[in-house]
Amino acid sequence: QVRLVESGGGLVQAGGSLRLSCEASRHTHGSYTVGWIRQAPGLEREFVAAINWDGRHKYYGDSVKGRFTISSDNAENTVYLQMNSLKPEDTANYFCAARAGPFQNSGVFLRGMDYWGKGTLVTVSS
Repeated sequence: QVRLVESGGGLVQAGGSLRLSCEASRHTHGSYTVGWIRQAPGLEREFVAAINWDGRHKYYGDSVKGRFTISSDNAENTVYLQMNSLKPEDTANYFCAARAGPFQNSGVFLRGMDYWGKGTLVTVSS
């Protein structure tokens, strides 16, 4: 069992930055891909980013490429999402999620999440 706890959400103006954190309850090195998904009211879940636990491979959704950066700190069992150049359409609940095994594609990650947190709300004002 892996417990994931997100933090770092909040209200920010368009063009601003936020950093989200996802702390895992135990070390998942070598066994899980950890990432972020988001869901805005009335919309489907959207893949944001993922990282394999050794941090060597990173994956991004098209809507966030070039603006968001995912990273990991194995010593702290924590995955971060640095979000820059935020837009109002980035407003959503952001969830940290983990899936056993290597990353295949965003669809597989979304459908096959083994663990996820309660989410943290990001609101971007125009």
